[in-house]
Amino acid sequence: MGQLDDVGETDGWRCWLCDEPVDRNMPSSDPRSASVDTRLTKARAKKKRKQDKKGLLPQRLAHKGCNTGKGANDPVVAWPDHLIAVDPAPILAATERLERKGGREAMARCPTHKDAEETAAWLVDRLSRLAPDLVVNSQIVSTGGQFLVSLST
Repeated sequence: MGQLDDVGETDGWRCWLCDEPVDRNMPSSDPRSASVDTRLTKARAKKKRKQDKKGLLPQRLAHKGCNTGKGANDPVVAWPDHLIAVDPAPILAATERLERKGGREAMARCPTHKDAEETAAWLVDRLSRLAPDLVVNSQIVSTGGQFLVSLST
C-alpha cells in the first residue's frame, strides 16, 4: 500500500476526477475507496505509451468508482452545480492545452459579475489541485451584458 499512500499524500487525499475527499481506510470493495490512476486522455495516450512502460506517467488518486466509471473513455472533470456558468469549457482539455502551450483559455460566460467572480475563484482553486505545477490567473471581461471568465498562464 506504499504507492497508494504516496499518491494519496501528494494529492491531499482528494479524487482528481470528482474533487471529493478519499477515505484511505475505506474497504477496497467500496466504490468510494482509494485507487491510483493516471491523468491520461486518448489524445495523449499514443505519445505517452513509452513513458507508461517506464513508469514515468504522473499518477493521481481517484475513488475506485470514479476510476472504474471513466474506464477507457476520456475522463471528465465536472463543473459544480452551484456555479452559474453558460457554455462551460471542458476543464481537462483546457488544462492540457494550458500545460502544453500556455496562453489563455475562455472557460465560461456568466450572467453577473458576482457569478463570474465565483466561477473564476473555483477554477483557479480546482486547477491548483488538478495540475499542481500549472500556475493560472483568472480574468473577467464584460461582453455585451455577460461576463467572460478566462484563465491564462
